[in-house]
Amino acid sequence: MYGEWNENNGQDSVYSYQRPAGEESYTYNAGSDYNTVNNGAMPPEKEPKKKKEKKNKSAMGRMVASGAVFGVTAAVVFCGIVGVANHTFLKQDETVDVSADNADKKVESTVTATAMPTADSKKEGEMTVSEIAQNCMPSIVSITNSSVSEVRSLFGTQEYESVSCGSGIVIGQNDTELLIATNNHVVEEANSLSVCFGDSEDAVYEAHIKGTKADNDLAIVAVKLADMDSDVLSNVKIATIGSSDDLQIGEEVVAIGNALGYGQSVTTGIVSALDREVTIENLSAELIQTDAAINPGNSGGALLNMKGELIGINSAKFASSEVEGMGYAIPIDTAQPILEELMMRETRDKLDVNESGFLGINCNNVDKEVSEMYGIPEGVYVLSVTEGSAADKAGIQKGDIITNFDGVTISSREELKSTLLYYAPGETVEVTIQRSNNGAYEEQKLNVTLDQNTVDESGSQEQSGNGRSQNGSENYYNDNDIQNFFDQFYGNW
Repeated sequence: MYGEWNENNGQDSVYSYQRPAGEESYTYNAGSDYNTVNNGAMPPEKEPKKKKEKKNKSAMGRMVASGAVFGVTAAVVFCGIVGVANHTFLKQDETVDVSADNADKKVESTVTATAMPTADSKKEGEMTVSEIAQNCMPSIVSITNSSVSEVRSLFGTQEYESVSCGSGIVIGQNDTELLIATNNHVVEEANSLSVCFGDSEDAVYEAHIKGTKADNDLAIVAVKLADMDSDVLSNVKIATIGSSDDLQIGEEVVAIGNALGYGQSVTTGIVSALDREVTIENLSAELIQTDAAINPGNSGGALLNMKGELIGINSAKFASSEVEGMGYAIPIDTAQPILEELMMRETRDKLDVNESGFLGINCNNVDKEVSEMYGIPEGVYVLSVTEGSAADKAGIQKGDIITNFDGVTISSREELKSTLLYYAPGETVEVTIQRSNNGAYEEQKLNVTLDQNTVDESGSQEQSGNGRSQNGSENYYNDNDIQNFFDQFYGNW
């Protein structure tokens, strides 16, 4: 049996090993080799190490035991939490027992699980933006307007040719024409119009104005089917009409048009506001407001819902350079009846102002505000009739309100004036008027044979005039004073 290691003389680094009687004893200096005391023999090395390993194993055992205790404790706590949760939060079709001293009741509660909508979920029939672009771009065209502008200077009046760009939407076809909707300001004052299909230089064709509605900033232009290449025509699509009345604020929309004249481009956004009343250049309209970018050149282009349906006709005219993220479109439910009326008109070539027919009247507008104020029909109020003119011969009188010209609704003098530019002198057209009879207005239809352009001695044009003389001076009424304007003809002026 082995002896024990003992510390010698209180020194930390010197130990002695005392064997049983009759055996050798050794002294050990820490950090050095063993020193033999008897016979130079080495002490048994492993005996002290065995004691240390036993101590380490004991520590290891305690750690394992602690870990086991911790694991058991964690498991118990976890099971407790799950148990509490199962009794606290009701699950679908779960029955909960509620006990009291004198009661034994059961409460049943069923919770229906509903899947949360995902960010990319979409309604039935909706498409992605790329799918809308692919399906709807064949319905959108680019329109180029070539016109002549007069510029006055110290050296006289000079004429310059100007070119502007816009967009259009194919909305119909008859036996001889492809019919395209656009804004009136895109085609007004045009000497010539051209329409480009698919951004291809080989698919550009001459177009003609079929009808315009200046007060609503709408127009229809036509391209003759006989002029179009069969391959180009086969790729053209007629736009699918949706409903602007069903729109909701926040709904996603896509705008397509000839932005800045660079060719067809696509922008996206939401409906920012509905029925937004906007007034510019004395033209007021209730429009769709969107944050989809609508820039110059987008005018007349399409505003589409996520089903690819046409719900608005874009109008950059109402945009402002001072603001961003606010574009406007004419609601399709407002535009559609007007466009259908214009589509039924006979396609005519625009004539020079000195070659077109004249009525021989001065007039002013009866807009919605004036109509409600005075209880009279909307249209064009006849201020005066030139003696011996076409209007005079047809029986048009001062105080009559012109509401229709050759089947086209007339709501402003500007509209009547622009319409007359497509009629030659000598043509006979049907004009609808509203005439007061003891305070009540009655409708009459008169056939008017248009005159040549003439100018009276005062220099005032005998036409659907603007109340001003040819040199720009004021005539006998004030455009901006509605009260005086109507008092003049009701005996108070």
